[in-house]
Amino acid sequence: MKRFLTACVMVLASTSIAHASAVLTSIKPIQLITLELTKNISKPEVLLAANTSPHDYALRPSDVKRLHDAKLIIWYGKDLEPFLTKVLMKRDNVLTISEIEGLALREFTGHHHDHDGHDHGSHDPHFWLGYKPTLQVAEAIAEKLIQLDADNRSQYLANLQEFTQTLAQQNNDIALQLKPVSGVGYYVFHDAYGYFEQDFQLNHLGYFTVSPERKPGAKTLINIRKTLAEEQAKCVFSEPQFTPAVVQSVTRGSNAKTGVLDPLAVDIEVTEGSYFQFKQSLADSFSDCLVK
Repeated sequence: MKRFLTACVMVLASTSIAHASAVLTSIKPIQLITLELTKNISKPEVLLAANTSPHDYALRPSDVKRLHDAKLIIWYGKDLEPFLTKVLMKRDNVLTISEIEGLALREFTGHHHDHDGHDHGSHDPHFWLGYKPTLQVAEAIAEKLIQLDADNRSQYLANLQEFTQTLAQQNNDIALQLKPVSGVGYYVFHDAYGYFEQDFQLNHLGYFTVSPERKPGAKTLINIRKTLAEEQAKCVFSEPQFTPAVVQSVTRGSNAKTGVLDPLAVDIEVTEGSYFQFKQSLADSFSDCLVK
């Protein structure tokens, strides 16, 4: 009996994608989407802590081991997580989201997002804030999961169908929620919300910085103060990962309200349904700060 139980443990430990740490995602938003697709099978893990910047991260030996042990690795691509480019080269158990054919990515206007020696590419990597690209990515993840773990095909397909239906319903609900404030002007801390803003036709007036690692320029701050003084903007949003001192400095003396937007789901617990909780929290932040 003891030998039989030992054999069973060995078989369970070697199962493909169903093993507890079989799926490894680079960042938390990708983990939240993947979790909805692996329900009742496994729970994906994440490489980077939610408050860690992927742009200048240095891999530790423990990270390399986790990457080596993973049955499937899901990342956005070199423009968002350049530190993974070399280690993932020539591996076939990798899903590179930015290379998904036909992915509806938003093109940055006028320039590449480059600074401090990093080129962030010509397209906005924050796909998880948009309806269409999120749906496309979910379909690609489900397809890759089935390819690597055909035994659970029916469960992956059921999970994808549920995700698709819930995403569509939530998109409609948020559209109704934000319609009354769609014309109200506001500023965000950095240029991360374009997909969400396009989906719900929000009146985005600008941002403090292209990327969180770059400090806002004096000209930008002067323009924002001028707009606030003219009361064109109702709200200024900061982010939980960054000090709001610069936001407080430009809003001081104006009638503008301040809010917080969390593009990386820092404060969202990783459980079933957490991706939708994350999207709803963004909608609530917008509606609470922009309401007349």
